[in-house]
Amino acid sequence: MSDDQTPRPARLTAAAAVSALEGLALAAGGVYMLVMGLLGRPDSPTQAEMGGVTLIALAAIPLAAARGLLRLRSWSRGPAIITHLMALIPAWTLLRASGALIPLGIALAAVALTGLVLLVNPTTTEALGIRAPARDA
Repeated sequence: MSDDQTPRPARLTAAAAVSALEGLALAAGGVYMLVMGLLGRPDSPTQAEMGGVTLIALAAIPLAAARGLLRLRSWSRGPAIITHLMALIPAWTLLRASGALIPLGIALAAVALTGLVLLVNPTTTEALGIRAPARDA
């Protein structure tokens, strides 16, 4: 990092880590679905395989956003926010389920909300060079 760049705040590094965690979880789920579609006995092998490929492709979004956040790229905030917002949908579904799925929903919601809070933090937006619009007095 050169001297003229703003140092990366810890909150931004944490936001990148949360985005990377979501990306890795998507990739792992995709690989699992793909392997089970190819080697397991799913009801619909084609659906399992396509679901796996889709999750692997979707994992690229938060992983690219995490890399961009670490490099202080302002464009990376948008995909990271969208990914965290989208994670709230399955979290809500898991929270409405029963048994062992509820703690998984709580964990997913906590990760997504943590990522959102870190990304909208003024320190983070300033480090990314995103300025709030000027207010008319």
